Amino acid sequence: MQQAKSERIPEPGRLAQAIAFVAEGLIERDAQARCLVLAALCGEHVLFIGPPGTAKSELARRLHRVVGGRYFERLLTRFTVPEELFGPLSLAALDEGRYERDIDGYLPTASIAFLDEVFKANSAILNALLTLLNEREFDQGVHRIAAPLVSVVAASNEVPDEEALRAFFDRFLFRCAVTPVSDAAFGSLLDRVDRPLADGPRLSVAELEAAQQAGARVRVPDAVRAALVELRGLLRERSIEVSDRRWVRIVRALRIAAACNARAEVGLEDLYLMQFLVSERAEQAQTVEDWFAGLLGAAQEVTPERLTRVVDAFDKQIELEASATELAFDDSGKLALVQSVGGADAESMAGAAPRMSAFSRRRRYSATHIRARLAQIDAILAEVDAFAQRGESHGSGAAARLAANLWIAPSFVGRIERTLAGNRRRVAEQHARLAQVRAAFAALPLAEDDDGREPAPVEAAA
Repeated sequence: MQQAKSERIPEPGRLAQAIAFVAEGLIERDAQARCLVLAALCGEHVLFIGPPGTAKSELARRLHRVVGGRYFERLLTRFTVPEELFGPLSLAALDEGRYERDIDGYLPTASIAFLDEVFKANSAILNALLTLLNEREFDQGVHRIAAPLVSVVAASNEVPDEEALRAFFDRFLFRCAVTPVSDAAFGSLLDRVDRPLADGPRLSVAELEAAQQAGARVRVPDAVRAALVELRGLLRERSIEVSDRRWVRIVRALRIAAACNARAEVGLEDLYLMQFLVSERAEQAQTVEDWFAGLLGAAQEVTPERLTRVVDAFDKQIELEASATELAFDDSGKLALVQSVGGADAESMAGAAPRMSAFSRRRRYSATHIRARLAQIDAILAEVDAFAQRGESHGSGAAARLAANLWIAPSFVGRIERTLAGNRRRVAEQHARLAQVRAAFAALPLAEDDDGREPAPVEAAA
């Protein structure tokens, strides 16, 4: 995508370095690091939801080292007063009859801020924060001044249930669960050694603004629009509320995400981000992630049920036809003894009364019958081959697009690759079974006469 030189949108490689810097040495925090960097590019705020001791504040501090400017951090309680966030009253201004604050070093002068236990603050504090978060402006006496705020990173142990907090909660476009390290990664946590971080890449304010300007020119294709309509219906079914205002901000974020990946339109792969943009709780995020996986044809590990039923039907049919018998006749048209009974051959059984099975043999099938069976199987094999080729192309293409996307965590790419590989393996297993069945039909005894009648096609169970 062509950019004007003055805009200086950050190159994907530099953004990848910024993400790596934020996540460096932190176990299972890659997705959160990506959300932080993208939120800064979008000029949006991030809410981390999780217990203490899960590196939430460390992530915010690292984002500040990427963005620069001033950093502000506070733990909020219900006793927090405005002076702790916005600065004390200016005595010099009071002497001159002005009601102003000494804001230097406080939230109104910060570019990145971390507010811990943000929902513990009283309503007066939260209301005062709304204007700053929404408009990047601060009421300084009778004047409203611009604030250099890029992004507020807030943290909470839980999602607020009070209706009075919903408006403030909605101001955080990105919501990320931050959970303790999993059992699988616990060993890595024990091996972790704190080391000083070298300086990482710096994203200037001009570059952040350039990304937002570039995002405004990104197209949203019909396929993405249709997927968002589908997702909206799913969210409505699950009673997950997303305001119209939030949908507008979501699409803006998707555009910026695509622009930073050097693309001129939003791709379906960008919808991976939806789990962080529409969900309020971890279980909702998992629902949205599973929905996104479904868009890629990898919602779950599946057994190709239709193919399995078809193969089972042919298995039963060849068992029946291979074990079927018919009476044997000699050239004169009389029943012929084709097998020994009780160890005696035909000559020694003169005058005896052998069982009827002694006069039977494996059933012979006409060439037309065998050709019809093979033709039906060949058609199914061709269909399976085409399906497998499409799946291979789709799977490799989807995995490549996901891996190249700045905002998609490698753990999710691995999940998709494993699921698609498992599905391909199961299709291949059924393909091999069907090929064996075909060989068994081809080996059926051939009758000398051919009446030209084709058998009824084998039907799979519903």
